[in-house]
Amino acid sequence: MKELFTPDMRLSDMLDMNYSLVQVIYRMGIELRRSGLKVVDACAQAGIDPATFILISNVYSFPEYVPSASEVSSVNVPDIIRYLRGSHSYYTGVALRDLQTSFDKLVEPCDEPRKKVILKFLVDYKIELEKHFEREERQVFPYVESLLSGGKSPDYSIEDFEEHHESVDEKMEDMKNIVMKYLPEVCEEEKRTLLLLSIYRLRDDLRRHTYVENHILVPSVKNLESDGR
Repeated sequence: MKELFTPDMRLSDMLDMNYSLVQVIYRMGIELRRSGLKVVDACAQAGIDPATFILISNVYSFPEYVPSASEVSSVNVPDIIRYLRGSHSYYTGVALRDLQTSFDKLVEPCDEPRKKVILKFLVDYKIELEKHFEREERQVFPYVESLLSGGKSPDYSIEDFEEHHESVDEKMEDMKNIVMKYLPEVCEEEKRTLLLLSIYRLRDDLRRHTYVENHILVPSVKNLESDGR
Protein backbone atom coordinates (compact mmCIF):
# COMPACT_ATOMS: atom_id res chain seq x y z
CA MET A 1 0.00 0.00 0.00
CA LYS A 2 1.19 3.50 -0.79
CA GLU A 3 2.07 5.90 2.00
CA LEU A 4 -1.13 7.28 3.50
CA PHE A 5 -2.03 10.95 3.64
CA THR A 6 -1.17 12.94 6.77
CA PRO A 7 -2.37 16.29 8.17
CA ASP A 8 0.98 17.97 7.50
CA MET A 9 0.73 17.37 3.74
CA ARG A 10 -0.36 20.13 1.40
CA LEU A 11 -3.75 19.73 -0.23
CA SER A 12 -2.17 20.32 -3.63
CA ASP A 13 0.21 17.38 -3.09
CA MET A 14 -2.72 15.15 -2.16
CA LEU A 15 -4.56 16.22 -5.31
CA ASP A 16 -1.52 15.40 -7.41
CA MET A 17 -1.60 11.90 -5.94
CA ASN A 18 -5.36 11.51 -6.44
CA TYR A 19 -7.19 14.24 -8.33
CA SER A 20 -10.59 12.74 -7.45
CA LEU A 21 -10.07 14.14 -3.94
CA VAL A 22 -11.39 17.36 -5.43
CA GLN A 23 -14.80 15.91 -4.62
CA VAL A 24 -13.93 15.27 -0.96
CA ILE A 25 -12.53 18.78 -0.60
CA TYR A 26 -15.66 20.29 -2.15
CA ARG A 27 -18.10 18.19 -0.13
CA MET A 28 -16.44 19.14 3.14
CA GLY A 29 -16.56 22.83 2.35
CA ILE A 30 -12.86 23.49 1.83
CA GLU A 31 -12.20 26.13 -0.82
CA LEU A 32 -9.87 25.04 -3.61
CA ARG A 33 -7.99 28.32 -3.32
CA ARG A 34 -6.72 26.93 -0.01
CA SER A 35 -5.06 24.00 -1.78
CA GLY A 36 -1.59 25.47 -1.27
CA LEU A 37 -2.00 25.13 2.49
CA LYS A 38 -1.23 22.16 4.67
CA VAL A 39 -4.26 20.07 5.51
CA VAL A 40 -4.17 21.11 9.15
CA ASP A 41 -4.30 24.79 8.19
CA ALA A 42 -6.92 24.45 5.44
CA CYS A 43 -9.14 22.43 7.76
CA ALA A 44 -8.73 24.98 10.55
CA GLN A 45 -9.96 27.73 8.22
CA ALA A 46 -12.94 25.61 7.17
CA GLY A 47 -13.78 24.54 10.72
CA ILE A 48 -13.11 20.86 10.02
CA ASP A 49 -11.26 18.27 12.07
CA PRO A 50 -8.10 17.47 10.05
CA ALA A 51 -7.89 13.88 11.26
CA THR A 52 -11.42 13.21 10.02
CA PHE A 53 -10.67 14.80 6.66
CA ILE A 54 -7.53 12.67 6.33
CA LEU A 55 -9.44 9.53 7.29
CA ILE A 56 -12.04 10.11 4.56
CA SER A 57 -9.31 11.01 2.06
CA ASN A 58 -7.43 7.78 2.81
CA VAL A 59 -10.61 5.72 2.43
CA TYR A 60 -11.34 7.53 -0.81
CA SER A 61 -7.84 7.01 -2.24
CA PHE A 62 -6.59 3.63 -1.04
CA PRO A 63 -8.97 0.67 -1.57
CA GLU A 64 -6.85 -1.56 0.66
CA TYR A 65 -6.88 0.92 3.55
CA VAL A 66 -8.86 -0.15 6.62
CA PRO A 67 -9.15 2.44 9.43
CA SER A 68 -8.17 1.24 12.87
CA ALA A 69 -10.68 1.13 15.70
CA SER A 70 -8.92 4.05 17.39
CA GLU A 71 -9.11 6.13 14.20
CA VAL A 72 -12.83 5.45 13.85
CA SER A 73 -13.55 6.15 17.52
CA SER A 74 -11.82 9.54 17.34
CA VAL A 75 -13.57 10.91 14.24
CA ASN A 76 -15.58 14.09 14.37
CA VAL A 77 -19.10 12.80 13.72
CA PRO A 78 -20.55 16.16 12.56
CA ASP A 79 -17.81 16.30 9.91
CA ILE A 80 -18.75 12.80 8.74
CA ILE A 81 -22.37 13.95 8.42
CA ARG A 82 -21.17 17.03 6.57
CA TYR A 83 -19.29 14.87 4.07
CA LEU A 84 -22.23 12.49 3.58
CA ARG A 85 -24.70 15.33 3.05
CA GLY A 86 -22.35 16.91 0.54
CA SER A 87 -22.13 13.58 -1.26
CA HIS A 88 -25.91 13.27 -1.40
CA SER A 89 -26.19 16.72 -2.94
CA TYR A 90 -23.59 15.83 -5.54
CA TYR A 91 -25.17 12.49 -6.47
CA THR A 92 -28.76 13.71 -6.75
CA GLY A 93 -27.72 16.93 -8.44
CA VAL A 94 -24.60 16.91 -10.58
CA ALA A 95 -23.94 13.18 -11.06
CA LEU A 96 -27.46 12.03 -11.97
CA ARG A 97 -28.08 15.11 -14.10
CA ASP A 98 -24.91 14.47 -16.09
CA LEU A 99 -25.77 10.78 -16.51
CA GLN A 100 -29.22 11.68 -17.77
CA THR A 101 -27.79 14.14 -20.30
CA SER A 102 -25.19 11.63 -21.51
CA PHE A 103 -27.74 8.84 -21.87
CA ASP A 104 -30.14 11.13 -23.75
CA LYS A 105 -27.43 11.98 -26.28
CA LEU A 106 -26.18 8.40 -26.61
CA VAL A 107 -29.56 6.76 -27.29
CA GLU A 108 -30.87 9.52 -29.56
CA PRO A 109 -30.36 7.37 -32.72
CA CYS A 110 -32.11 4.33 -31.17
CA ASP A 111 -35.62 3.25 -32.08
CA GLU A 112 -38.29 4.55 -29.71
CA PRO A 113 -39.08 1.28 -27.87
CA ARG A 114 -35.42 0.67 -27.05
CA LYS A 115 -34.92 4.29 -26.08
CA LYS A 116 -37.94 4.18 -23.78
CA VAL A 117 -36.72 1.05 -21.95
CA ILE A 118 -33.22 2.41 -21.41
CA LEU A 119 -34.32 5.81 -20.19
CA LYS A 120 -36.93 4.26 -17.89
CA PHE A 121 -34.17 2.21 -16.26
CA LEU A 122 -32.24 5.40 -15.57
CA VAL A 123 -35.29 7.23 -14.21
CA ASP A 124 -36.15 4.32 -11.92
CA TYR A 125 -32.61 4.24 -10.59
CA LYS A 126 -32.68 7.96 -9.96
CA ILE A 127 -35.91 7.63 -7.98
CA GLU A 128 -34.48 4.72 -5.97
CA LEU A 129 -31.30 6.64 -5.18
CA GLU A 130 -33.19 9.77 -4.14
CA LYS A 131 -35.45 7.75 -1.81
CA HIS A 132 -32.42 6.07 -0.27
CA PHE A 133 -30.75 9.39 0.49
CA GLU A 134 -34.00 10.98 1.63
CA ARG A 135 -34.41 8.33 4.35
CA GLU A 136 -30.94 9.13 5.63
CA GLU A 137 -31.51 12.88 5.49
CA ARG A 138 -34.87 12.73 7.28
CA GLN A 139 -34.23 9.96 9.79
CA VAL A 140 -30.61 8.94 10.28
CA PHE A 141 -28.80 12.27 10.28
CA PRO A 142 -31.30 14.03 12.58
CA TYR A 143 -31.09 11.04 14.94
CA VAL A 144 -27.29 11.30 15.06
CA GLU A 145 -27.45 15.05 15.62
CA SER A 146 -29.91 14.49 18.45
CA LEU A 147 -27.47 12.06 20.08
CA LEU A 148 -24.70 14.62 19.76
CA SER A 149 -26.95 17.09 21.61
CA GLY A 150 -27.63 14.63 24.40
CA GLY A 151 -30.99 13.42 23.17
CA LYS A 152 -32.23 9.83 22.89
CA SER A 153 -34.83 7.98 20.86
CA PRO A 154 -36.43 4.87 22.36
CA ASP A 155 -37.92 4.00 18.97
CA TYR A 156 -34.77 4.11 16.83
CA SER A 157 -31.10 3.14 16.90
CA ILE A 158 -28.28 3.02 14.39
CA GLU A 159 -28.80 -0.75 14.24
CA ASP A 160 -32.13 -0.04 12.52
CA PHE A 161 -30.24 1.86 9.85
CA GLU A 162 -27.60 -0.85 9.63
CA GLU A 163 -30.21 -3.59 9.24
CA HIS A 164 -32.02 -1.89 6.37
CA HIS A 165 -29.08 -0.17 4.71
CA GLU A 166 -28.88 -1.33 1.11
CA SER A 167 -26.06 -0.84 -1.35
CA VAL A 168 -26.74 1.93 -3.86
CA ASP A 169 -24.20 0.87 -6.45
CA GLU A 170 -25.52 -2.57 -7.46
CA LYS A 171 -27.58 -1.27 -10.38
CA MET A 172 -24.50 0.50 -11.70
CA GLU A 173 -23.41 -2.94 -12.93
CA ASP A 174 -26.60 -3.22 -15.00
CA MET A 175 -26.09 0.32 -16.27
CA LYS A 176 -22.53 -0.50 -17.28
CA ASN A 177 -23.67 -3.62 -19.17
CA ILE A 178 -26.36 -1.67 -21.01
CA VAL A 179 -23.75 0.73 -22.34
CA MET A 180 -21.16 -1.92 -23.15
CA LYS A 181 -23.28 -4.79 -24.47
CA TYR A 182 -26.87 -3.92 -25.28
CA LEU A 183 -26.85 -0.69 -27.24
CA PRO A 184 -26.94 -0.95 -31.03
CA GLU A 185 -24.02 0.00 -33.25
CA VAL A 186 -25.81 3.17 -34.29
CA CYS A 187 -24.86 4.64 -30.88
CA GLU A 188 -21.64 6.60 -31.23
CA GLU A 189 -18.58 4.87 -29.81
CA GLU A 190 -17.08 8.07 -28.43
CA LYS A 191 -20.26 8.92 -26.50
CA ARG A 192 -20.49 5.33 -25.31
CA THR A 193 -16.90 5.43 -24.04
CA LEU A 194 -17.30 8.73 -22.20
CA LEU A 195 -20.52 7.59 -20.55
CA LEU A 196 -18.92 4.32 -19.48
CA LEU A 197 -16.09 6.23 -17.81
CA SER A 198 -18.65 8.34 -15.93
CA ILE A 199 -20.49 5.22 -14.76
CA TYR A 200 -17.29 3.63 -13.46
CA ARG A 201 -16.33 6.80 -11.60
CA LEU A 202 -19.77 7.12 -10.02
CA ARG A 203 -19.83 3.44 -9.08
CA ASP A 204 -16.49 3.73 -7.29
CA ASP A 205 -17.60 6.95 -5.59
CA LEU A 206 -20.81 5.33 -4.33
CA ARG A 207 -18.86 2.37 -2.97
CA ARG A 208 -16.61 4.67 -0.96
CA HIS A 209 -19.67 6.56 0.25
CA THR A 210 -21.25 3.32 1.46
CA TYR A 211 -17.99 2.33 3.16
CA VAL A 212 -17.91 5.60 5.11
CA GLU A 213 -21.49 5.03 6.25
CA ASN A 214 -21.07 1.37 7.23
CA HIS A 215 -17.56 1.37 8.66
CA ILE A 216 -17.12 4.88 10.05
CA LEU A 217 -20.52 6.43 10.74
CA VAL A 218 -22.20 3.33 12.17
CA PRO A 219 -19.49 2.38 14.71
CA SER A 220 -19.08 6.02 15.69
CA VAL A 221 -22.80 6.35 16.40
CA LYS A 222 -22.79 3.08 18.33
CA ASN A 223 -20.16 4.64 20.56
CA LEU A 224 -22.40 7.67 21.05
CA GLU A 225 -25.34 5.42 21.94
CA SER A 226 -23.21 3.54 24.48
CA ASP A 227 -22.02 6.77 26.06
CA GLY A 228 -25.61 7.96 26.41
CA ARG A 229 -26.87 4.89 28.27
